Amino acid sequence: MEKVDSLINARWVIPVEPHCDALDHHSVAIRGGRVVAVLPTSEAAQRFDPAETIDRPGHALMPGLVNSHTHAAMSLLRGIADDLPLIDWLRGHIWPAENRWVSAEFVADGTELAIAEMIRSGTTCFSDMYFFPDVVARTASRLGMRACVGLIVLDHPSAWAGSADEYIAKGLALRDEYKAHPLVSTAFAPHAPYTVSDASLLRIRKLSDELDTPLHIHVHETAAEIADSVAKHDARPIDRFRQLGLLSPLLIAVHMTQLEDGDIEEIAAAGSHVAHCPESNLKLASGICPAARLIESGVNVALGTDGAASNNDLDMLGEMRTAVLIGKLAADSAAALTARDVIRMATVNGARALGLADETGSLVPGKWADVIAIDLERVNTRPVYDPVSQIVYAAGRDQVSDVWIAGSRVLRSGDLARIDETDLLGRTRGWQRRISRSEGD
Repeated sequence: MEKVDSLINARWVIPVEPHCDALDHHSVAIRGGRVVAVLPTSEAAQRFDPAETIDRPGHALMPGLVNSHTHAAMSLLRGIADDLPLIDWLRGHIWPAENRWVSAEFVADGTELAIAEMIRSGTTCFSDMYFFPDVVARTASRLGMRACVGLIVLDHPSAWAGSADEYIAKGLALRDEYKAHPLVSTAFAPHAPYTVSDASLLRIRKLSDELDTPLHIHVHETAAEIADSVAKHDARPIDRFRQLGLLSPLLIAVHMTQLEDGDIEEIAAAGSHVAHCPESNLKLASGICPAARLIESGVNVALGTDGAASNNDLDMLGEMRTAVLIGKLAADSAAALTARDVIRMATVNGARALGLADETGSLVPGKWADVIAIDLERVNTRPVYDPVSQIVYAAGRDQVSDVWIAGSRVLRSGDLARIDETDLLGRTRGWQRRISRSEGD
């Protein structure tokens, strides 16, 4: 018999690739942190000699969720400025709070809080865009979390860097440090068209092309952004990107709520990706990304939560449900987006956007064993006629019982394996007291 490290037996396995259907009474075998096989449980018992066997008879196994856009450390700013439009929210509250509080300690604690929340809700990989990316990378590595860390660039100074040149230099050094890391990868992350100049964008585009590294940026988020771009550059942001050569298969365009047919055609022709963040866009009334139209045009659409300051959670299961429902409404068709579409958006599409599709995003032999178990033996998810639909339309994040990242179990029957939750909550309360006092000043 073939020795493996772990054999997980489940009622259903949803591999996502080559298809997104649920396989009845199947198992996932893991060795060396990678998937060895997905096969019927009866065959697995005959083929494998596992060091550990985990039985989940009422659960569905599926790939870990990929959060394609977030600002992890902003979990410490959750709820400080709710119910405001984007520009007021940013300029009147978020940016002043960041100027006062963001530090290496803030980012370390906020990122750990975000990782704890994401693991509990089935996320095994997140794409981050924030200050002190070195701290984000170090925290993710220490906690066994897969992360694509954004090498942030702005034209104004912050606690992390004083100029665009310094942001880029520090980012390149961080990329070199982690380029062979099994869990941490990097992407260039210029903040937005309205905070990064043409000169900086051109330099970043050249580096992205030379290093074959994704370029992750907020764009076409609000109608005001479009109007400002037309006034200042005589071009919509996507047209400006085309002129600068940014439209390519390396581009991850975040939000994309304000799209005309020509914008969609350009994105599709370039092979660029879209990170759809429906709940944040709804809360800030920024608009609705036309996900169904993008997919029909051949665009790879991934799913993200955005930061907890504008969502206000990092729950990718909830994000899937919101995405599928508003996708139907936006397209005026109940068939426009399906449960299978959004599961792909939340897994392999996200991995593809981040350049990680060969490593994660589906349960395929050879890929990292990033796996989650969802307990469907609950009153809100019974009876089960279609496990895929039940996960998207009925399951909650409290039903995620177990999470493996690269074969390592980071959530065991609902308990975080590598995070001291009591200590983390104590640090979080400390930040709450400090920030609350400053907000009252």
